[in-house]
Amino acid sequence: MDQALARRSGIETGVTRVNDLFANFVDNILFVLQRITWLSVIDLLLVTAIFFIVLKLIQDTQGIILIRGAIFLIVIVAMLSSLEVLPAFSWMVRNTLPALLIAIPVIFAPEIRRTLERLGRAGTLISSSQTSSGTPQVIKSVVRACARLSERKHGALIVFQRLDRLDEYIESGVQLNAKVSPELLLQIFYPNTPLHDGAVIVSNDTILAAACVLPLSSSGVLTESPERQMGLRHRAGLGISEVSDAIAIVVSEETGSISIVDNGRMIRRIDPNRLELILKALLHFPADDKRLSILVKKILGFVQSKGETHQ
Repeated sequence: MDQALARRSGIETGVTRVNDLFANFVDNILFVLQRITWLSVIDLLLVTAIFFIVLKLIQDTQGIILIRGAIFLIVIVAMLSSLEVLPAFSWMVRNTLPALLIAIPVIFAPEIRRTLERLGRAGTLISSSQTSSGTPQVIKSVVRACARLSERKHGALIVFQRLDRLDEYIESGVQLNAKVSPELLLQIFYPNTPLHDGAVIVSNDTILAAACVLPLSSSGVLTESPERQMGLRHRAGLGISEVSDAIAIVVSEETGSISIVDNGRMIRRIDPNRLELILKALLHFPADDKRLSILVKKILGFVQSKGETHQ
């Protein structure tokens, strides 16, 4: 009898506590709603916009996975630390929080650097629309070379330097300073020749260097691909587009497929005609007619599509 009364008393106490918590939650919501002004709405919109921009910048990177884990951990820790029956745990959380705040910039260092680099390049968007990295003749030469390399299944990696200088990567290779031509590109990427490994960096109508070592991508885009046909060239092409505004063209030596990379996004399995259209659009050369211009815009729209990236 006494045990039943004790249980009933415990249940009633628990229900009362839940009701009190719910009532306090509702009171807090009403308290906040009563004090909302236009300035508060603008303030919330600004904070929301900042979070949206940050999440957009680190999309398809390892950082987004870390953020998901961090949010889940924060929610669990907040729920547990709010319980008064766990004083030791609450003490540990309060004392380790400063260390976590210091660890976050260390954990997210690559993503923070990439975000700052993109923000730094944002100020050059206007001037970049007036700048190209070559001529239509150079584009045609590169497209012809890529078509023949694709037919022969000779691997290749060609990078177009734009506003961001690639001096550190140029110095890692063999400097040529030669005029762009299909024959020279075919000779450079012929298998087992001294320069076939690494990237060719092109600026205007000049091949600055060959056999250049590029940074590998750490975004996780290739690891999420259902196919395993993308190797170091594709990772290097993605990597250089993530740390600069350069455009990379990759020819697979296994399948002969041509890919183009810009701003950390990859379009795969493109034919030479499509490659020429995309290059003209990215390097700000007008297409030959309005229909081609519309087609290029549609193609470039796929660069932002995750589905095209992973196909």
